[in-house]
Amino acid sequence: MRDIAGQAEVATGAAYYYFRSKEDLVMAFYVRTADEARGVLPLQIDRSRDLKKRLRTIIDHKFEQFAGHRALLVGLVRIGIDPKHPLSPFGNETRPMRDESVAFFRRALEESSTKIPADLRDDLPRLLWMYQMGLILFWLFDDSREQQRTKRLTDGTLDLVVRLIQLSSLPLMGPLRKRLLSLLRSIDD
Repeated sequence: MRDIAGQAEVATGAAYYYFRSKEDLVMAFYVRTADEARGVLPLQIDRSRDLKKRLRTIIDHKFEQFAGHRALLVGLVRIGIDPKHPLSPFGNETRPMRDESVAFFRRALEESSTKIPADLRDDLPRLLWMYQMGLILFWLFDDSREQQRTKRLTDGTLDLVVRLIQLSSLPLMGPLRKRLLSLLRSIDD
């Protein structure tokens, strides 16, 4: 709290006046980034029907939002992986923000020019959100100059993800798709 108050150029006591705890402060950060995304992403996503561009827009926006907060996010990684912790992006307390983030991926898929198989429509947005979370984790610990390794990883994997989505609509992929969805749903209980 002392470091945060210093960055905000207020006394530590003033920070506690507005936020009861560090957890409340971090949750306020989560809410603020969700509010910002809500105000920006729908318009940016709608600029193109190309799925790769739409997904890139969502992912790049999150990197831009987090760019000035890497130290905070690195500190949250340990608690972030525990879905029982109130600040975990996988926990119950953060569900509204997570659902909203997943909805951006749903919107990108639904209105894109890429055909999405009907059986993938419900699960794919959440899978794409988890893919983004993996990229963010890599980015947090990427010490390359201006996170060039993360940019290469994002470029390469995003191209592969979009191609796999495109290929998933082929009739030959139906049995494999059903098997994957069955597995994912079986672990989601």
